[in-house]
Parts: sequence; structure tokens; C-alpha cells
Amino acid sequence: MSRLLSLALLAPALFAQAPIRYDAGTISGLPARNIGSAQISGRIAAVAAVEDTGRLTVFAATASGGIWKSVNAGTTFKSVFDNPAVQSTGAIAIDPSNPKNVWVGTGESWARNSVSIGDGVYKSTDAGENWTNVGLKDSERIAKILIDPKDGNTVYVCAAGHLWDDSTERGVYKSADGGKSWRKVLAGANPSTGCGMLAMSPQAPKTIYASMWDFRRQGWTFRSGGPGSGLFQSTDTGEHWTELTAANAKGLPAKPYGRIAVAVAPGKPATVYATIEAEKSALFRSDDSGRTWAQLDASQFQVWRPFYFANLIVDPKDENKVFKAGGSLLLSTDGGRSFGPVSGAAHGDFHDVWIDPAHTESVFSTDDGGLWRSHDGGHRWEHIVNLPVSQFYHVSVDNAEPYHVYGGLQDNSSWVADSSYPGGISNSRWENMYGGDGFWTWEDPADPTYIYAEAQGGELGRVNRVTHEVRSIKPYANYGEKKLRFNWNTPVQMSPNEKGTIYIGAQFLFRSRDHGQSWERISPDLSTNDPEKQKQEESGGITVDNSAAEMHTTIYSISESPRNGSIIWAGTDDGNLQITRDGGKTWTNTAAHISGAGKAPWVSWVEAGRFAEGTAYTTLDRHMYGDMKPYAYKTTDFGATWTALPVQQAGVRGYAHVIKEDTQNPNLLFLGTEFGLWVSIDGGQRWAQYKGTNFPAVAVRDLVVHPRTSDLVLATHGRGIWIIDDITPWRALNNELLTEDAGFLPVQPGVQWLETFGGWAEGDGAFRGESRSTEAFIPYYQRSRHIYGDLKIEILDAAGKLVDTVPTSKHRGVSRATWSMHLKGPRVPPAATAAFAAAIGPRILPGVYTVRMTRGDKVYNTQLNVTLDPRAKFTVEDRKQQFELVNRLGAMLNRMSDAVDAIIAARDAALRDKQPERAAAIEKIRTKIVATKEGGAITGEERLREFLAGLYGDVNGYEGRPTASQVARADALGRELDDVIREFTTLSGVTVGN
Repeated sequence: MSRLLSLALLAPALFAQAPIRYDAGTISGLPARNIGSAQISGRIAAVAAVEDTGRLTVFAATASGGIWKSVNAGTTFKSVFDNPAVQSTGAIAIDPSNPKNVWVGTGESWARNSVSIGDGVYKSTDAGENWTNVGLKDSERIAKILIDPKDGNTVYVCAAGHLWDDSTERGVYKSADGGKSWRKVLAGANPSTGCGMLAMSPQAPKTIYASMWDFRRQGWTFRSGGPGSGLFQSTDTGEHWTELTAANAKGLPAKPYGRIAVAVAPGKPATVYATIEAEKSALFRSDDSGRTWAQLDASQFQVWRPFYFANLIVDPKDENKVFKAGGSLLLSTDGGRSFGPVSGAAHGDFHDVWIDPAHTESVFSTDDGGLWRSHDGGHRWEHIVNLPVSQFYHVSVDNAEPYHVYGGLQDNSSWVADSSYPGGISNSRWENMYGGDGFWTWEDPADPTYIYAEAQGGELGRVNRVTHEVRSIKPYANYGEKKLRFNWNTPVQMSPNEKGTIYIGAQFLFRSRDHGQSWERISPDLSTNDPEKQKQEESGGITVDNSAAEMHTTIYSISESPRNGSIIWAGTDDGNLQITRDGGKTWTNTAAHISGAGKAPWVSWVEAGRFAEGTAYTTLDRHMYGDMKPYAYKTTDFGATWTALPVQQAGVRGYAHVIKEDTQNPNLLFLGTEFGLWVSIDGGQRWAQYKGTNFPAVAVRDLVVHPRTSDLVLATHGRGIWIIDDITPWRALNNELLTEDAGFLPVQPGVQWLETFGGWAEGDGAFRGESRSTEAFIPYYQRSRHIYGDLKIEILDAAGKLVDTVPTSKHRGVSRATWSMHLKGPRVPPAATAAFAAAIGPRILPGVYTVRMTRGDKVYNTQLNVTLDPRAKFTVEDRKQQFELVNRLGAMLNRMSDAVDAIIAARDAALRDKQPERAAAIEKIRTKIVATKEGGAITGEERLREFLAGLYGDVNGYEGRPTASQVARADALGRELDDVIREFTTLSGVTVGN
């Protein structure tokens, strides 16, 4: 019996004997790296900026990737919102009286189907570096924050409230004490009505306008508008409100209303704009503070998708210049009578605009593709390409070396990227492969020239990755069928048993074994087929909004058993969880065997077990009913019974998107929720949140363990793709190990990846994802933080000789030391030039090394097997010859340094003895070794030092067999160095050691 299996059998007894600490600190010592992308970025809900002490500070509030701050007008950004419990933001405001006070409203209000949620209002008093939650935690989404320009403690919050259910914490809130307490000053007429927008002019802060929005989204429909929607005005700092209607504000349209965008001209408070969703939606303008209104632009651009595009921004200096956020960014310069698109080559689907009040030609805008900057008042746009807030739905990998990552993004198509690249993964290493909203993207394992990519609503294409030729291969409805029901996030899966076999789900499950040339329908309708949930043509409320986002009673998740291709699972968005054990001939609905998750949850994921045919896992999602809790289940008998995994009891937060087994350890499970990644090492009984490398509480929508490298690749919906390199250490965690004081975890071979050059300088404003490390990983475990005594890790060669000492971490839990596998570089004599070529020491030879950890008075040992890069074209024998030559050259540089030291000492002694001629003669010998003419880092002089350092760099830079010329050159330089040293010895009588 293996040690791992025996420990697993002993685990319950061990766990009963002593409490075992398992939490985020246990697992978060493995770092993660973010590879982007930033060029394709993601939706940004709001933007704010302020000029302070001569520099422009910009804050980008992202839809699901936190807050990003720039102190140089957008050239570079850093994430400043990693620690809060949510990443979705809807509003941001800077205190006009004190720019160090920054307010954020969490939870995006552009309430599309995939929108995340927030947990109230946050305040920073140090310009966004640190944040405190100051209340309204159940508001779920906040559309706007206003701050009184004369009193920074007076703050107004526009809380849209819950999207999926009724709630009371919505409406307009006011704080008079800087967020210490809040009062609701304007409530909705019913529990589905919240605040849609707030507006005021800094010149007249007592007058405030608020739009109230009656709305509700369900999994199968969306309603914008109802009796609660309306436009309101307060003239006494929000204490009392009057609804503006056609009866008391001439020119307004008849109710009912939907969402209303409202804005006040900053420089002329009497001028108010409102785009009103109504039976005849249009833009309205008032020039008398809302008493009378004139209808202006009613074009399709102006009124399209008002729930998603409900923002107007008026120029601070010109009340007749107004932007309308929409599919295109619209601009009017005639007071709203006419608008034209000015977004040019920008992405589209705009949400916010910030105009510099001092220099109104400087403009920032946000859309579904990121952040944009204009220097000409909003006519031409520059994309800010350093915000890695892309919103991935799914991720897959191939088996290349290094492997590629494939994924689809919200409103940003399907992409493929390198998981690692010399110089880092720049934006240029991401390649677009398909259009639309991107979801599943797979390499075709039967022919890697092709990729399968899917856009919203089942639009499946087979893409030639070389020519980019696209062939649509989606299945179609049969005679007499209206159409197939494809979910917004249509599941597409590759068979783990048959190369090239692909599945796609509508209400039926389809399978193709010929690359999509033909499809066989291998199931009946697997959904409930509820006709009440199939009225998408009525979706939208006042304004019809019938997109694939509302398609329902569909298959949402598919999994073929990797152990038996006849076993296939299919989960639907209306609660059915079906299995076939005969390749689709017969199906059994196992949903009735699941309890505790309410009626008709979305089966957000189903995963066939890797280690037993009867095992499967599923996550159920009820957030579209207002239930934000996670649900996860396991079966070991093909669904005859399902056991709830105690995820809620373990403190897992956020509705669940994905659950998967590790590829090697059946007890190691991964759970992605709306608020992060959770890991279990005991089959799902205990869970810990992963927080390595400041990994934020971002939605993890999909994940994959690479079968060769054991990397865990995460698709986040808001912070791009993250990779945790080599999760082997987690596989070794078990109850017995967790009770030990310390010890090494399994050490994977230290692959000497080729250290190569790539990429090019792109300026400070470009994002560059981190490549895999070229160092060896040495994982170890400590039950508690090490405080007293030494903690060091040493590397010894086969003879027991100390090779190197590596830095360590004293934190408890899993840690990872890294070793460069390089020896120290040679000593180079000082000169007028820099010897960059000799700055790096040689790489050690492949072989088995001993790793020794000393922790206080205890010593632990393990072994590290160092291997060549599998792509290397040279052999270990070639490496030995290179290693011998580079070390010989390094020894020559060391001897040269000794000689120069001796020469300088002899010269200085002659000067002290007042023997200038002797000193000059000795100095002349030094000039034969090193460049002495001053010229900074580079001069025109080249002497023995420069020649030898250059040769050292040439040999050290390629780890294969040296060239014959290099060997001959080393011999020649060695003789020349000997000649100079002999000349010095003859003159001075000083002997330089060999």
C-alpha cells in the first residue's frame, strides 16, 4: 500500500486525536502569476480623477476586478483593492475638499446577466491605498456617490440594490458624518425599486436629482421599469424629495418609466439632462431646474439598452456639450438636440466619462473593453493597455512546451496566449481567434492546427489558427422546430477518451465525431422544458431586450467520464442533473436525489470523477433567486445518492461556478466561486481560501490542472488568467503531515529551462505577464511560524560539498524556496568599462543534489534532481564541456582580479615610496589588462579584461558544447594573461597565485 493511501486511511483517526489547523495560511505559500491580458482588458464601470500637487491621479473602478490607481495620468496603474471581500465596483468619487478621501460603491449597477455583487461602501483616507467598509453591506450594487464640495463629511449614495430579488437596503442614502452613519432619505415605492442615478452641480449642492429604478432580473427574463421608477428632486440637501412628473414638470413623458440617466451641468446648475426609458424613450432637457422640459434627441443610439447605458456627462465649462454613454460614445455640442458617435476605434459599450475640469480636452472614458484616454476632447482615443482586468468565462490548455492557454471573455472574444515567454507575456503574445462574447475555446486534439471557439448563444466555430479561417459548425433545429435553445454560456466539451469528439448542449445534447461536419442528437430534451421560462421575446420590460443572456431551460454543463466514454453527465439551468451510462441511449435524471439546494437551481458545473466511474461532483447556483450561498455535492453511485459537501460550514463565500478533482490526488479538490478559489485536501470536508500573491476575492469561473506540469490555471472574471505553478506540494498535505513541526514536501525535478531572450521595450504603460520561473522549486511545510533559531536551506552536491544557500520564508503552512541553479559569478577587476557579460555565474550541471533545511536544532533532508530543458538540442555531455570551459574562464577572471589587485597595491606602494617612474611602469602593465580611459559604462578601449569577460559571456550564454573557436580563444587569452602577469612579476618581484 502506498504511503499516501495509508495516510488517507489513517486520516480520520488522526483528525480525531488532535485539532489540525487548515486554512488560507496553510496553502497560500504557493505564489500565483497573472498573465493578463491587459490589452483586451475588461468592463470598467466608472472612472474618477483629480489633479493634486501638479499631477493627475486616476482611479478606475472595474466591473469585477477591483480599483486601480494611477498617479501619472494613466501611464501606469496598480491594483489598490486586493484586500476587500469583493471585487465588483459600481461607483467611485474623490472628495473635492480633500483628495486623500476616496469613496467606492461596490457592486456594479450596469446589471447584465453576468454581473457580480458588492458589499457596500468603502472609504479610503490615504488616497486609495487602504480601505474601510463603512456600511450599506446589503445594498449589493451602487450606481453613484456624490460628495458635498463644501463639506466632505456629507455624502450621498445611490444604492440600486439587489438585482435578483426584493430588498430593503436600496434607495438614496445620506451620511453627515463621513460614513459613520447612514440615513435613507429616498426610498423606492416597492422592494424592487432602487436608485438608478444621482446628480448635482458643485455650484449648487443643495439641489440633487435622483432617478429611481424599478427592475428585476431572473434567469429567463429581465424587467427594466415599473411603477416604482421615477425622477425626483431635492432642494434641501436630500432631506425632502419631490417626484417630477408630466403633471408638475411640463414636457416630461407619461409614466411608466424604466431606467433614467440624469445629469446637471456643472457650470450651469439650472440645466439638467435626462434620458428617460419610457414608451417613447428620449433625451429631455430642462433649463429651469426641472420645472419644464423639452424633448430632444430620440435616436436609436440615444435610447438603446437603457438599463446598460444610463449615464450622461456634461462638460464642466460648456453646458451644451454632453456625452451619452452607449454602444458607441455619443457627443452633442448643441445642447442635446443632436448627437454623433465619437468613439472611433474604441471597443464600445461605454459606461462612464471623466472630463478634466481645468483642461476639458483631457477626457477618460470606460467601456466593456477597458479604459480610454483622449487628448482632443473625446474625438480620438488611446487605449490604456496596462489594466489586466479581463473577464474570462472558461479556460483550457494544450500540451505544447511551454503550453498555451485558451479562453473566452465577456464581450471580448476568444483568445490564445503563451503560458510563458522569454521576457514575459506581453499583450502581443495574446492572439484573437474568434468574435462575440467569448466562452469555450479548445485546441482540437486530433488536429492542433484548429481551434474550437464558441460565442454567446452556441455560436460555435472551427478556426484555423494559422490562417484564421472560420467555419461555423453549430448544430441547427430540425424541421418543425422553431430553434434550438442555447444558453448564453453554452457548454462545449471535448471528449477525454476520443480525440476530436466534441459535445455541445442546447436543450438536447449533441455529439460530433467528425469535427462538426455532422452532429448526432444523443438525448431527448434534458431540461424541464417549462414554457413559462421560454418567453425571451417578452424580456426587457419597457424596452425589449431579447439577447441570448435570457435563454433558459437549456443544458449548462457537460462532462464525459475520463474512465468510460459511455458515461456522460449533463446539468441544466433549471435544475436537472442527467446521466447516461450507455453513450446517450437512455438517460436518468438524478436531481430528485439532491436535497438542500432549493427548487430549480442552475447546475453550474458537473464533473465526472477521474478515479472512479460512479463518482461525480456538481455545483449548484441559486444566486439568480437571490441566494448567494455556495452549494456543492458529490456522488459515488452514479447519482443514486448525492452528499452535500460542507462548503458553507467551512466558510466558503460566494455562489459556486466550478468544482474539479486534481489529476493525481482524489482528495485534492478545487472550488471556484464568485469570491475566489477554495482548496480542499480531504475530499471536500475542509476548505481553505487561496490568497497567495495577494490573489483577490475575484470570481473564479473555471480552472484546469495541466496534466504534465501540474500547474493550476485559473480563469477569473475580472482579473485575467492566473497560474499557480506546480501544485504538487498541495497533493502531499494530509492530516499526518499537518501535525508535524516541519518538513520538505515532494520536490519536482529542477528543469533548467532555456534562459533566452524575447520581447521588446514597450514603455512603462504596457502590461507584461510573468513567465514561469527558471529556478528550481523547493517546497516545505511548517506547522507554525518559525521564530527562534536559524532557518536556512542549503544545497549540497553529490560529494556533500556546499553549493549554495537559498532564502527562506518563516511563515507557517506551505512555503516555496527557489534556487537559481547558478553558481556565483566570477570576480572581475575594476575598470573604466562595465563587464556586463560576466555578471552571471554558470549554471550547475544536471544531477542529483541534496537539499538540507536547518530549523533550529532540527535538520531535514531531501533530494533535487536537476534536468535539462526537454527542448534542448544538446546533451548532458555537451553541458559538461560548456560548464568546464565557463568555469575555467571564470577562474581566469578571478586570477586576473588577483593580478590587478596586486598591480594596484604595488603601484600605490611605489607612489608612497616616491618612485614615480616605477609606479608609471607598473600602471602601464595594468593598462594591458583593463580599460583605463574614463567614459562611463562604455568606452572605446578593449583590453584583456574586456576580451575575457566577453568570451565568458558568450560561453555562459549558451549551455551546449562550446565552439572550437571559443576553446582556442580561451587558450590564447590564458597565455596572454600569463604573459602580462610574468611581466609584472619580473618588474615588481610580486608573485600572483594561480
